[in-house]
Amino acid sequence: MILDQVLQRKEASKKRFSEDRSSEKPIRSVAKAVSWRVIGTMDTLVISFILTGEVVLAASIASIDFVTKMFLYFFHERIWNKISWGK
Repeated sequence: MILDQVLQRKEASKKRFSEDRSSEKPIRSVAKAVSWRVIGTMDTLVISFILTGEVVLAASIASIDFVTKMFLYFFHERIWNKISWGK
């Protein structure tokens, strides 16, 4: 009886995974966040340098931008992944 319940749960979890192929794993969201932030940070670095004329200040701005926006993007992706609209 217990074995039947374990097997039923295992089959149910497989079914849920195969039905939810449009969902992303969190590691994919992390990879997308990092790659996008590298592009965005280079943009921020260039713009900051053009506006300030100082490499150190521009790099400081870009560094803070990289960290904060990477976390924001990750959570933004995870929230959107839960929304079924448009899938």
